[in-house]
Amino acid sequence: MSAPPRPDLLSLTPEDLRASLSDHFEGRGQPTYRVGQVEKWVYQSLARSVADMSDLPGVERSALAEAFDMATLDATTVQRSTDGTVKHLWRLADGELVESVLIPTPRRLTLCISSQVGCAMGCTFCATGWGGFDRQLTAGEIVGQYRASRQWAEDNGYGPITNIVYMGMGEPLSNRKAVHPSLTILNQGYGVGARRITVSTVGVVPGILELAARPEQFRLALSLHAPSTELRAELIPLEKRHPLPEVLGALEKFDDGGGKRITFEYTMIDGINDDVDLIEPLAELALRVRAFVNLIPFNPIPYQDWKASRPDRIRAFAEILERRGVSVAVRGTRGRDIDAACGQLRGHTLVQIEKARKD
Repeated sequence: MSAPPRPDLLSLTPEDLRASLSDHFEGRGQPTYRVGQVEKWVYQSLARSVADMSDLPGVERSALAEAFDMATLDATTVQRSTDGTVKHLWRLADGELVESVLIPTPRRLTLCISSQVGCAMGCTFCATGWGGFDRQLTAGEIVGQYRASRQWAEDNGYGPITNIVYMGMGEPLSNRKAVHPSLTILNQGYGVGARRITVSTVGVVPGILELAARPEQFRLALSLHAPSTELRAELIPLEKRHPLPEVLGALEKFDDGGGKRITFEYTMIDGINDDVDLIEPLAELALRVRAFVNLIPFNPIPYQDWKASRPDRIRAFAEILERRGVSVAVRGTRGRDIDAACGQLRGHTLVQIEKARKD
């Protein structure tokens, strides 16, 4: 029988980390300040391994490494766009690949992180699903993207990460077992304000309700992409399980929590979801839950011949929504020269790996 897996230091919430370390060091007759030493290495120094914790005696590092694991991510590819956007392709301990993206602007540095290896949602406009779904990420692997990206940003003059969005590979609210602890760890352990963390979803209603019940003011982004159930079902298969009226009901409960801003993500695809007749129902939905609307020009993906909506059509959407009292912005396309859209780099890498195997 194989031994049970060791607890991952990066997957433990600060409260659980403190309790586990206290038990460990107490059992070894060590002073209580050892707990604080390890916490500092984890949360402030961003130690990659127990071996890096140099102020612990060697025998204690060995014992700690035997009792605990630390999720490690190695950068297999780093791509930097001409606009400053940076995409990392991380290799996990089991060889799986996930992506994260750093997006700099004059006032902030946003990190887009993944929550799953691949995605099972099958949205027709997204490249992530192309490679299929492999497994859930652990809380430590999610947090590990932040730690590794923060270290890279500091080493390369990008400054501190100010915002985190769970908008990378995967559906975060289908991995709530890991996403909820990771939110707590990022907020309480690494000091990222709840209002600076946004969780994206295509409409997993139980997950929206669970997030609404949390006391912290984490933000929520709904991948809306169509204001009617019929059209949305053509773009997002989950619409059949959680139709738009049910999703809006959950968003109203989230909004009732106060201070938890909701964003509608609306990818604009030429001839698919950019008819001007859709603007009014979109405005009604946004006003119903006080949502901010992000209009996003479609980023072409290899297996889909769709195109982004024309700039004048996107402007028309934005102007009419504003006249209706909706807060709206048009998201600029970032990192197109480095495959910065979710799943593109991993997808291309998987193709190359498969080709190499066949050759």
